Amino acid sequence: MLRKVLIANRGEIALRIIRACKELGIETVAIYSEADTNSLHTKFADEAVCIGPASPLLSYLAIPRIISACEITGVEAVHPGYGFLAENPKFAEICKENGFKFIGPTSSSILAAGDKVNAREIARKSGIPIIPGGTVSNESFKEVSQIAKNIGYPVIIKAAMGGGGRGMRIVDNQKKLKKLLSIARQEAKVAFGNDKVYIEKYLENPRHIEVQILADEHNNIVWLGERECSIQRRHQKLIEESPSPAVTPEMREKIGAYAVAVTKAINYRSAGTVEFLLDKDKNFYFLEMNTRIQVEHPVTEMVTRIDIVKEQLKIASGEKLSFKQKDVNIKGHAIECRINAEDPNNGFRPSPGQIKGLYIPGGPGIRVETHIYGEYEVPSNYDSLIAKLIAYDETRDKCIARLERALNEFLVEGIHTTIPFHLEIIKDERFKNGELNTGFIKQ
Repeated sequence: MLRKVLIANRGEIALRIIRACKELGIETVAIYSEADTNSLHTKFADEAVCIGPASPLLSYLAIPRIISACEITGVEAVHPGYGFLAENPKFAEICKENGFKFIGPTSSSILAAGDKVNAREIARKSGIPIIPGGTVSNESFKEVSQIAKNIGYPVIIKAAMGGGGRGMRIVDNQKKLKKLLSIARQEAKVAFGNDKVYIEKYLENPRHIEVQILADEHNNIVWLGERECSIQRRHQKLIEESPSPAVTPEMREKIGAYAVAVTKAINYRSAGTVEFLLDKDKNFYFLEMNTRIQVEHPVTEMVTRIDIVKEQLKIASGEKLSFKQKDVNIKGHAIECRINAEDPNNGFRPSPGQIKGLYIPGGPGIRVETHIYGEYEVPSNYDSLIAKLIAYDETRDKCIARLERALNEFLVEGIHTTIPFHLEIIKDERFKNGELNTGFIKQ
């Protein structure tokens, strides 16, 4: 087992990793920016190192500073969490070159999955359906126009190296194509340092379904059921649940096999997620693979009773998975709400500031992942996620009722949050009936 790990992240995911490490007897080192001096992850880790000012470019994205922190604290490994450098192949390679285990896949696997055009081709060769489309990185506008015409409008332009809705534009006619293509390329360049984009046929209001996988260094792969992530705003997930109300046992086996095929094709290790779109005719299409722990991993943990972060740490220690596919048993239902410091009544504008009152809900079947506390100052420099509220119960209906109770208990004073918006969503009859798709919020 690893002896000492540095967590190259902040907020709730840093705390989540620290807790898993402590339960496995692993010492932890937190890194933090000047804006995060009073963040809980700095208090709960065994050691904490300030690596720079508030700007992520000078702290959480500053690879030399992180490597220096690893060297001076004598860690063996680095856990990147999600976001920041979690899917940066250069960071994974630099960790390896400096003698630190990267708790995640190899740089080659990150590269293979990170280039969405390449990942589409890998999926196609693995026998997985992909959405019609093509790359447009170095082609003339005439050729781009021809690709769009061939697959038919509406189409969607996506950043080849991106995610989270950045570098993404929906085009519903020929007149808008040139302008939106230029905007998507510019946005991709700024966000990901690469303006490579591709075009796909736009599936109107599909369901977003993903499969959690775990793969060790001994060629063992398991998949842990699926998550429904269709409740999104501007391609950012808001609510996730497991299992999906739309997926039958037969469909589950099919996408599980698809996920394993992609995982094998890129020689993947660690935790990862293979994402799909499900159309109205119940057809699955490969979307992408995320080579990291997901924000929404707790819902899978609740229904499988498998600690995914601990499994990551064990895999990085060279251990074999302690269970096989036949041992994975999905029981009950779990739903997660991402609580953001945003004002839903003001265009979801970020709402940083001091928390002046806080009550975190509890009771049977309730789990809260958060780094906030009373009088904590929510900084304006980072993502607005401040908590994840997860409810679990025997059935989906009971789980929704429990989630509503917990949301009504959740009190955060001094800043705006998305709690009222989540209550609106889960009270909607379509949500209660499981009638979900990626256009739900807009509808």
